[in-house]
Amino acid sequence: MRRLLRTLAASAFACLLLPLSAGPGNATTTPAAAALADPIGMTSGFYTDPHSNPAVWAAANPGDGRAAAIRDNIASRPMARWFGAWSGDIGASVGSYVGAADAADKLPVLIAYNIPGRDACGGHSGGGAGTPAAYRTWISAFASAIGSRPALVVIEPDSLGDFSCLNQAQIDERNGMLRGALAEFRNRAPNTWTYLDAGNPAWVSASTMAQHLEGAGAREAHGFSLNISNYFTTGENTSYGNAISSALSASYGYTKPYVIDTSRNGNGSNGEWCNPGGRKTGTPSQTGGGAEMLLWLKTPGESDGNCGVGGGSAAGQFLPEVAYKMIFGY
Repeated sequence: MRRLLRTLAASAFACLLLPLSAGPGNATTTPAAAALADPIGMTSGFYTDPHSNPAVWAAANPGDGRAAAIRDNIASRPMARWFGAWSGDIGASVGSYVGAADAADKLPVLIAYNIPGRDACGGHSGGGAGTPAAYRTWISAFASAIGSRPALVVIEPDSLGDFSCLNQAQIDERNGMLRGALAEFRNRAPNTWTYLDAGNPAWVSASTMAQHLEGAGAREAHGFSLNISNYFTTGENTSYGNAISSALSASYGYTKPYVIDTSRNGNGSNGEWCNPGGRKTGTPSQTGGGAEMLLWLKTPGESDGNCGVGGGSAAGQFLPEVAYKMIFGY
């Protein structure tokens, strides 16, 4: 009933704000409806995934001395789920996840991570759909599986900071795929807020990132994301996010809200990005906090690749010792 009342209220408010000339089939209704989408207002908090890697590990290892701390301090927190080629049938996988969140009246956070040439410059998370056409099919199924249910989706982390080893034709192709992805969510998932990823404060300047966002169609996104899988403090990211928004306003005439990944930024950055030691979990997911939202987008304890304290691991592999130490910051 709570969800129904919120939805009815939002619909009534949308009707009041539509221009008098709007009617069935009138193009003015689509932008108005999209602008009024409010997945936060449609739900009662963020969704906690009972099948996250730390939750599965803790349940499978109850006798391990680290299990209780990982269960209580990581697995019990709302976190994003990442979707890529490993997800199998993307429509079924996304639909199942969003459906479970919807049944609980909670807001799911999803990350689409399958663009061709993914992590082209970093290399640890390479892969993605084989061709732009395959990506269009994949992302269309992703958006369709969400449908009218509320969700937050971050589209392709690293894709706008990872330009240094791409030529202009490759950049143009990537931007085309990102603009296409935004269009799919706009058309197929009307109650989803989409975010293009804008890297982190140490990657490219705010003015350069604003240019990259504009090229990828940021006008059509709800906002942008910062600090995914990195460690910079919330304050550092807030300054960077505000600078990007100011650059968007000055150069292109619009601003966008942003979200910050706080999953691993409790001790800030030591200048390393790939499994550095001595890091700590940060503020749990919440609205506000200097940004539109603070979110756990990277799962604490999941490896960045075969590097640092995760030597010998693969990107995305859950490392209980790393997770345990991250709870306490050592």
